[in-house]
Amino acid sequence: MRYLALIAHGSRREASNDEVRRLAQALERRAGDTLGGVRCGFLELAEPSIPDVIGHCVEAGASEVLVMPYFLSAGRHVAEDVPREVAIATKRYPGISIDVMEYLGADAGLLELMLAAVHRRQSTPA
Repeated sequence: MRYLALIAHGSRREASNDEVRRLAQALERRAGDTLGGVRCGFLELAEPSIPDVIGHCVEAGASEVLVMPYFLSAGRHVAEDVPREVAIATKRYPGISIDVMEYLGADAGLLELMLAAVHRRQSTPA
């Protein structure tokens, strides 16, 4: 069964972390039967950690975990930190397929989303 681990930076502001948790819940509802579930984890400043959230996916029955970095650009966190933390989980769960997806900002669909937001703004009276 395939699970999605949505990975965000993490914040000292708990409301920001809760926003990511709500996004993961909404993704899970929208995914329906296409995924076993969606969990979120954080690089730092919040829990669960990346290895721990992958562990939660495995405990829930995942045979495959897709790791989606919820970042807009490929800075050090995307290029180095997230892969390092995923490597820890890969060693911890050798029988599980764990793949890191492209970070969110690299997805071509983001351009359409941004333009749609601009068009909605233009059509809204000031």
